[in-house]
Amino acid sequence: MDKNEKLTNRTPWWWVPTLYFAEGVPYFVVNNISVMMFTKMGVPNGDMSFFTTLLYFPWFLKGIWSPIVDVVKTKRWWIIAMQILMTAMMILLTLTLPHPSSDVVAGGHTPISMFTITLILFIVAAFASATHDIAADGFYMLAHSPSSQAAFIGIRSVFYRVASVFGQGVLVLIAGLIERKTGNIPMSWQITLGVSAVIFFLITLYHTFALPHSSEDKPRIDTATSTTGDNMRELANSFMTFIKKPGVLLAIAFMLLYRLPEGFLIKLCQPFLVHPIEDGGLGLPTDLVGTVYGFFGVIALLLGGILGGIYSSRVGLKKSLWLMAACMTLPCLTFVYLAIAQPSNVVIITIALCIEQFGYGFGFTAYMLYMMYFSEGEFKTSHYAICTAFMALSMMLPGFVAGYIQEAIGYVNFFWMVMVCCIATLLVTYFVDKKIDPNYGRK
Repeated sequence: MDKNEKLTNRTPWWWVPTLYFAEGVPYFVVNNISVMMFTKMGVPNGDMSFFTTLLYFPWFLKGIWSPIVDVVKTKRWWIIAMQILMTAMMILLTLTLPHPSSDVVAGGHTPISMFTITLILFIVAAFASATHDIAADGFYMLAHSPSSQAAFIGIRSVFYRVASVFGQGVLVLIAGLIERKTGNIPMSWQITLGVSAVIFFLITLYHTFALPHSSEDKPRIDTATSTTGDNMRELANSFMTFIKKPGVLLAIAFMLLYRLPEGFLIKLCQPFLVHPIEDGGLGLPTDLVGTVYGFFGVIALLLGGILGGIYSSRVGLKKSLWLMAACMTLPCLTFVYLAIAQPSNVVIITIALCIEQFGYGFGFTAYMLYMMYFSEGEFKTSHYAICTAFMALSMMLPGFVAGYIQEAIGYVNFFWMVMVCCIATLLVTYFVDKKIDPNYGRK
């Protein structure tokens, strides 16, 4: 038995957990660590929110270049190549991270222009990460049998969430502990990025040898011209059939507005937790945010998602929609309370954050189910991909302006504004509820 045959026969336990951990880590480094890092470096909320939202564009646009991944080279080649590129970007981020003076950081007016190279490296890492997502999901469907795919669907989800805890919890905790010990904020994030680079290098090295070689995973370079043209035509056809679907405008409105409160909230919740009390924040140390928000908050989010899936499978999308919409909106009141009361009790803060994250996890289930419901038909896969693009856009549009609005009106008024945005969620829920098949989503 040769080397490739041994790899082909290797159990998915050898590579599925690490592959989906590797899929999650760069996503959370780019989209979450960047928010916390720029905030702690003293970048104003407006610039921080706008430029970190730009980093999300590759995930919004990845469907455009996905045919290239399908045509050129193998999925395994793309996975290894993108992991090498992401490792290189993390190393360069570590080596080139600027060190603004402590006075500039404390003043909260660090110019974003100081981080131009950092942003460029982040955007390259983002494109590599989005491309890696395409290749990893494709490889997952090729490298083992349909029955094995079904058996491991939960495993891949669990390890992607483990990456979430690592990215939002462990890495922030490391940065906070170093900051607490040294008082040097730039160095704390530089070391944290270095830790990310080392871990990702080890994962890349492991996958170079551990990822199987599938006989189904073949490059189609010989027919690149015709295949690319066919893919482009199919993509155009999927868009045309999508916009011709009955109720498409209502569906788009739902996909853009259902998460509107969370779209504003998600960019400012971490800055709110760490900003000084005199600036309207809670003044929590970085390591505590890593524990409270990145660990307990993520666990509450996962629990909400799990229970949401169980509940919706029993009663269906239509009967669960209003309860989930309420859970998506009402827990936002916890941030109004935190901004007004500014409690110093960590237990109270943790409970409030867990309530909000649980509600979001529970309510988000309806959103995912609705996208699957609307995508039903001949072009189910393509239409679902288009829906996910609108899902990304629903987070990007509020993210561009959230920081500037908060700077203009303060945290208390900003969180009250988020509550007003809940009206949009309930409004689109009201109209969509009338169109849903009562039996959809039930076992």
